[in-house]
Amino acid sequence: MADVTLTNVVKIYPGNVKAVDNVNLVVKDREFVVLVGPSGCGKSTTLRMVAGLEEISSGTVKIGSRIVNDVPPKDRDIAMVFQNYALYPHMTVYENMAFGLKLRKFKKTDIDKRVQDAADILGIKELLDRRPKALSGGQRQRVAVGRAIVRKPEAFLFDEPLSNLDAKLRVQMRTEISKLHTRLETTMIYVTHDQVEAMTMADRIVVMKDGIVQQVDTPLNIYDTPANLFVSGFIGTPPMNFFKTRIGKIDNALYIIEDTFKLKVPEKWKEAIAPYENKAVVFGVRPEDIGSPEAESKGGSDLHKINAKVEVIEPMGAETFLYLSTGTQSFISRVDAHRKTVVGEEISLAVLMSKTHIFDAATEKIII
Repeated sequence: MADVTLTNVVKIYPGNVKAVDNVNLVVKDREFVVLVGPSGCGKSTTLRMVAGLEEISSGTVKIGSRIVNDVPPKDRDIAMVFQNYALYPHMTVYENMAFGLKLRKFKKTDIDKRVQDAADILGIKELLDRRPKALSGGQRQRVAVGRAIVRKPEAFLFDEPLSNLDAKLRVQMRTEISKLHTRLETTMIYVTHDQVEAMTMADRIVVMKDGIVQQVDTPLNIYDTPANLFVSGFIGTPPMNFFKTRIGKIDNALYIIEDTFKLKVPEKWKEAIAPYENKAVVFGVRPEDIGSPEAESKGGSDLHKINAKVEVIEPMGAETFLYLSTGTQSFISRVDAHRKTVVGEEISLAVLMSKTHIFDAATEKIII
């Protein structure tokens, strides 16, 4: 196994279209790193440059101690699992998994052992004699992963491998891939547009937008301390609520002021917020930090409440999502399922100020 290192990697397509802009990233040996972002953000292009399927415009890619910019894909000692499985329809599962090893002139006994071991790990031994058309989507995905496993590469690359599966099977397969990483103790780079996959699978997440890396950190750190407005809005379900506000002073205290509410700035934030007095800022609060039992118990003061009208109620079983409006801005609250609320009701919701965020309205970078 090996580290994968990207240094100042750039990809420019004809017409001067910059798909990837100066990416610097070190994926450590045996680490599971997920590249996540919206469609067109450059995550798949970055992965394909590591695989050798896209030419690098500038910068370097290293796998282990080797710079592989000019190394053909077959010689990079990586295995890639694609979104469309890329199985040979005329071959059996066994033949699909063995094909790459046959090309590399492995002995038949070695091929058989590797295929049988991989099939055992993935629970597909009973499928070895079938052809892809006789398999379900989940089974085909396991075969595609198995074909990668038999190679025993230095790194595994996954390009949105679960996007063709239904929701239930996606949950099952992402658990299986996480277990596989633990069992194989290998380096894995995984691309997805699904932030839930990123949060549940990754050791570290790389958030990308417009070809630029926005933040690299553990899932929890990205959730709790996003670097900017984009990251905070992209990571989290439902997404973070944003309010257009300004910082004002009332009776020598700083407040976050919106047309319909005023929230007192905690004392510990005063120094960081002071330069923004009388300036526009974006106030961010996650749905679970407004109106939740914890917020109600810790933010009970009228200085930390927002009044709003209930527009939609969405029961989710253990919890309920409330879609609300202040009259000027809409937001979502994630409350206890047993909270009695009706559509059209005016309610007061406490804000857990210790978990809120404030962003510079111009740069969109985080202040608090």
